[in-house]
Amino acid sequence: MSPPPRSWLFVPGDSERKLAKGGDSGADALILDLEDSVAAARKPLARDMVMAYLQAQAGAERRPRLWVRINPLEEGGLQDTAAVARAAPDGLVVPKVNGPADLLRLSHWLDALEARDGLPAGRIRLLAVATETAAAVLGLGDYARQPVPRLAGLTWGAEDLPAAIGASSNQDPRGGLALTYRMARSNCLLAAVAAGAQPVDTLEADFRDEAALRAACAAARREGFTGKIAIHPAQVAAINEGFRPTAEEVAFARRVCAAFAANPGIGTVGMDGRMLDMPHLRQAQRVLAADAAFGPGGA
Repeated sequence: MSPPPRSWLFVPGDSERKLAKGGDSGADALILDLEDSVAAARKPLARDMVMAYLQAQAGAERRPRLWVRINPLEEGGLQDTAAVARAAPDGLVVPKVNGPADLLRLSHWLDALEARDGLPAGRIRLLAVATETAAAVLGLGDYARQPVPRLAGLTWGAEDLPAAIGASSNQDPRGGLALTYRMARSNCLLAAVAAGAQPVDTLEADFRDEAALRAACAAARREGFTGKIAIHPAQVAAINEGFRPTAEEVAFARRVCAAFAANPGIGTVGMDGRMLDMPHLRQAQRVLAADAAFGPGGA
């Protein structure tokens, strides 16, 4: 099984130039956008262009994973889904989701569409933008209680929620995210992990500030996120690097695994003056698995 994408690059679905550029960006996944980056009058054109792009890439030997952000389910999302399913995207990014019930409704549509188009059942996965309404944030725990078999990941955003709740800003007086949005972020991370899905961190709007992006990637990976949204190809390399273990982390993980291997049947070992137990071993194993997937020769 291939590892989850580190970089998820948004590409406007109505721009031939940006579609071509996105494919050369090095992103692990492209999100071909039919929603916010496309003007209302151009959405039918974008739908056709995205279908054509998916069809053209179908036989490519090495390509990014190709996802499509549809419009909200009540605002054209069904029409988007019915159209692009024919071209067999890897998944759909679903905005304005209130909870798993919305995704299960979409899954029923996909069951029929996959049968219509001769696709394997369950082939098209789902990534939910899970914090864009107040109800969505309050219901994040439902993802652990109401399984969605197609669910591949959850991501969050700090832009739509302020408008949904009537806030004038998503920032605190010091310029950082206010508590409501930090809470949404943390709960999205926990909900994704509890549901067995990938937690994907939101975008950094200033694509020219590489230092801020690298700091954000490092912080997100420390907390448990395993990927991040990009809005410009210039962000892809920093995100890919930021979600790959460092050489120091890999070396430490190898020492941890070696220490436990040298003491079979023992639940704790001493190393560098510290006592390590099973959670440390599991974390070391995750680091080595990520290094194998994304290191030299990895995906």
